[in-house]
Amino acid sequence: MAIALGKPAVDGLNGLVAALREWQYDGAPVQLHPGDLGWFWRFGVEQAAAATRTWSRDGEILAVGLLEDPELVRLAIAPQAQRDEELARQMVEDVSAPERGVLIEEKAYVDAPMGALLQELLFTEGWKADEPWTPLRLDLAEPVRNPGVRVEVIGPEQANLGTAVQRASFDGSTFTNERWHAMAAGPAYVDARCLVGYDEEDNAVAAVTVWSAGPGKPGLIEPMGVHQEYRGHGYGQAITVAAAAALQRLGSSSAVVCTPSRNVGAVATYKSAGFGPLPETRNQYRDA
Repeated sequence: MAIALGKPAVDGLNGLVAALREWQYDGAPVQLHPGDLGWFWRFGVEQAAAATRTWSRDGEILAVGLLEDPELVRLAIAPQAQRDEELARQMVEDVSAPERGVLIEEKAYVDAPMGALLQELLFTEGWKADEPWTPLRLDLAEPVRNPGVRVEVIGPEQANLGTAVQRASFDGSTFTNERWHAMAAGPAYVDARCLVGYDEEDNAVAAVTVWSAGPGKPGLIEPMGVHQEYRGHGYGQAITVAAAAALQRLGSSSAVVCTPSRNVGAVATYKSAGFGPLPETRNQYRDA
């Protein structure tokens, strides 16, 4: 049967989160994680549904896309469909033609798993490689070291602590208490935790959210931030170590994080927390 491009209803999102969980495994190419959809959920369930696309054959979902922006779609492809030619060719058509309702007519980007046939076909159609990103991974088979700072898991009553640190960590952040509660109401957050780290004077200095894909599967760190007034004291390393420990308690086999390669400070922070870099990845783009 032909590949069908779909836009799920709100009540179909739980199934997509389940599919994304199923597709994660150690050694797989880094791709869209249920935590990525969970983090986007902060904008509300309706917007999460509006930003999601699926590709299916005979009712079976083979790929999921998340439009983080109108010009960027991030993709996950089922392991057995990574080299499926029919799927890859249909996806190329759908992301290349604005009238298909995936990407806009202006310059646009595709974040596809490395090694997928889709990438090869996009290059043959004239798409180009964008700037590199560095994924990093920490195996959680062994105990994680002590982070060296006090770290607390925050719940609904302390959401303001996490959102305040998040806003102070990223220029232009719009993470509000309302958006924290929207995120926490999503199905992906069942296996997630928000952590806040404190200095010796009990100032909230760093925050992180971790997302498990289930026992024995890679967990995701997204996002991690250090308050701008408290940088340079090792709090990024500490909260990253605490994030890995939280994922270990959730049963994750490994912890994964991804950052632009040009952000050498972030890469160094993750390495100092024990994470090892994986081969760089690159989005692909086409001009308007």
